[in-house]
Amino acid sequence: MLEKNSIIELKIEDMGVDGEGIGKYEGMTFFVKDAVIGDVIRARVTKLKKNYGYARVEEIIEPSARRTEPECALHARCGGCQIQAMDYGEQLRFKQNKVRGNLIRIGGFAPEFVDGVMEPIVGMEHPYRYRNKAQFPIGMDRNGKIIAGFYASRTHSIIPVSDCKLGVPENKEILDCVLSYMNENHVMPYDETTGKGLIRHVLIRYGFTTKEFMVCLVINGKKLPAQEKLVEKLCRIDGMTSISVNLNSKNTNVILGNETETIWGQAYITDYIHLRECGTNVSANASLREKERTDGDVRKETDGGKVYGREGAREISSETVEEFRVTDTAIAYHISPQSFYQVNPVQTEKLYSLALDYAGLTGKETVWDLYCGIGTISLFLAQKAGMVYGVEIVPQAIEDARNNAKLNGIMNAKFFVGKAEEVLPEFYERAGKTGQQKDAAGKMEGAAGALSGDAAEEVAGADMRHPDVIVVDPPRKGCDVQCLETMLKMAPERIVYVSCDSATLARDLRVLCDGGYEIKRVRAVDQFGHTVHVETIVLLSHKSPDSVINVKVEFGEGEGKVPLDTIAERAKKYQPKPKITYKMIQEYVEKKYGFKVHTAYIAEVKRSLGLTMYDAPNMAEELKHPRKHPPKEKVEAITDALEYFEVI
Repeated sequence: MLEKNSIIELKIEDMGVDGEGIGKYEGMTFFVKDAVIGDVIRARVTKLKKNYGYARVEEIIEPSARRTEPECALHARCGGCQIQAMDYGEQLRFKQNKVRGNLIRIGGFAPEFVDGVMEPIVGMEHPYRYRNKAQFPIGMDRNGKIIAGFYASRTHSIIPVSDCKLGVPENKEILDCVLSYMNENHVMPYDETTGKGLIRHVLIRYGFTTKEFMVCLVINGKKLPAQEKLVEKLCRIDGMTSISVNLNSKNTNVILGNETETIWGQAYITDYIHLRECGTNVSANASLREKERTDGDVRKETDGGKVYGREGAREISSETVEEFRVTDTAIAYHISPQSFYQVNPVQTEKLYSLALDYAGLTGKETVWDLYCGIGTISLFLAQKAGMVYGVEIVPQAIEDARNNAKLNGIMNAKFFVGKAEEVLPEFYERAGKTGQQKDAAGKMEGAAGALSGDAAEEVAGADMRHPDVIVVDPPRKGCDVQCLETMLKMAPERIVYVSCDSATLARDLRVLCDGGYEIKRVRAVDQFGHTVHVETIVLLSHKSPDSVINVKVEFGEGEGKVPLDTIAERAKKYQPKPKITYKMIQEYVEKKYGFKVHTAYIAEVKRSLGLTMYDAPNMAEELKHPRKHPPKEKVEAITDALEYFEVI
């Protein structure tokens, strides 16, 4: 009989969305961390559920051909690189399939349609040493030694790591300087349990183009003792440009506090994002060689790297190495400790170049950039747009965005502070009322401090209310419902959606497609090698009618005319039914049957009945995990509720 700590033998036949291996034992599915598809393993059961369980690898009996030797010996303990033991080409295939699977399962798009719009994933030539940012917690081990490293997976226990293989080699030298300074000057690390100690984290940023370094120490206090000695050590490192302290005395998991003080050098470093050739900008010398592959892999060899596309699709010839050739066009950015800036600059250039290509700008268009951060995408778009408007909730980010626009001499980009889901709907509603356009601009000025006088009146016109293109790059939770609804009202010709979570992306795409848009292109970009995360960029276009007919209708009394009272009766008859929410179903079941039902149960019943269920609360997150199978009495209760509300 299976129980916790039982030893079982598994053949790993699939991979979960979080990178865990999946195998079956006596009909039960097991999820196994650090197992690779194709492995034959001996595993220890760690948790058992009714229909599935979890286990950990005890021994690899027969390693998979897709397994590789990780460069980091601590990858399994650290938990930051969930799939480093998987061959990089297989990582790309896994991520391509992850995006594809979410579009099909969560978005409800047909597999053949998804295969038709998905383009080959953009991989890295060098999937190590790609990060321009690292955050190291500082603590003390059991022997009283000060250490820097990363938290073990799902814990706050620090694993000593001085040279993460995803970061630049100089990170180790910087950490050595900080730790030696602490030891020599008796500066203690912060202790979460007691709230005492000074140094909490070390934040390091690096400009891949400028070679500039920034070091910021997050401290539980107001001042760094003997800070000149730390500065002296750090200034020996080539490229050191900015040294600062960030004050954070709160009992919180949030790394940075609200106040940062520069103690040496500049308050920022500078880096550049270069435009790369892609899509319609690709050199005429680049060519694609079509070829069906029996193993389903699509690959391109470039300096030892591989790029995989969809299964059974096409092989990309070595000539497409020019697809993302670097151009002379670049945007400069000032980056502060608090700035949101993509951590993989090489892949970011490819991602943003694709965004610009997808936007299809000719120099006349009006563009909204929602969740714009420090203006990284906005300023890229401004190179080929008529006007770009950016929205971001963080005031410091908007200040950085405006400064970055000035830095690059860009005059056709304006930025507003506020939540995209609040700023956009409020502007749309206010600007849509006759005679209130100026008031709308003034309202935005109050929120953003961006516009005044003639400029305020200028931006409140129809171009802002009905832009040509909207670009969204939301956080993992995706777009707010109100934001999506306003986008549909504004009805831009094109929407470019950049996503860091393909599950919430798929959910939002379903809403946009149901609202009159169609997906034209989808492409995954591997920003985070050796992790399960992947960026995805999607182009949506407003649907055009297949044909147009002109119909002449006369209203009133008399032969051949339609009576007005008949129109009113028909309008009342065909009023849209109210939307039935999961909460309404839950309340109905609890009132009638006396028990509660989980939203996942409702989604499962709807799925079994062939109904769409993308609007379930937290549904995108829940579908990443094994499905919940409701008991019979709850299935019957949910079905009854669906019949009551005339859903079925």
